[in-house]
Amino acid sequence: MASGNKFYSRANSNGNVTKLPERGPVESLIYWRDVKKSGIFFGAGLVTLLAISCFSVISVFAYLSLLTLAGTVSFRIYKSVMQAIQKTPEGHPFKEYLDIDLTLPQEKVQNIAGIAVAHVNGFVAELRRLFLVEDLIDSIKFGVILWVLTYIGGWFNGMTLVILAFVSLFTLPKVYENNKQSIDTYLDLARSKLTEFTEKIKAAIPIGQKPTIAESDKDK
Repeated sequence: MASGNKFYSRANSNGNVTKLPERGPVESLIYWRDVKKSGIFFGAGLVTLLAISCFSVISVFAYLSLLTLAGTVSFRIYKSVMQAIQKTPEGHPFKEYLDIDLTLPQEKVQNIAGIAVAHVNGFVAELRRLFLVEDLIDSIKFGVILWVLTYIGGWFNGMTLVILAFVSLFTLPKVYENNKQSIDTYLDLARSKLTEFTEKIKAAIPIGQKPTIAESDKDK
């Protein structure tokens, strides 16, 4: 890390230092730009999810809130006693956090809502296209994915999948960033093979394909 505007770097196998791309606050946590912050967030989130998998959400929320409240009250009393003994006017120990503006900007909320609505509309339109078999090959691929999900649902419950997704969120992006070139090579190879296989299937099963202009003129 450097002074001034923070940027992050890593040393590769040749000993050269590579500057890492800048990320937003959330992405910085996911990409482990600050190991301490990411570790705290990842550990707290994982413990919370594991607790929810063993106990009810209400119990976990109540116990975590009680622990947090006990810690803040104890610290507040401790600082007040120390200020009284040392006679130092330090003020409220949490004043810095109490002064933070937590108001959500109306424009930002509207932008997020607009993006969410656009994604929902796109998702619904895609489901309609797949279920009503607009493209036979895409619907078959969708059916294969659903069939695989039936097995995944038999192996894991919903909370286990959430925990796995959370762990993957903090591991896979960093692994991809560190091995981007080799992973992209294999992904491009797999994508080309899949495209080739799909084209062969479409050629063998021409159901749902739109007729070409030449075929339309020939039929006329």
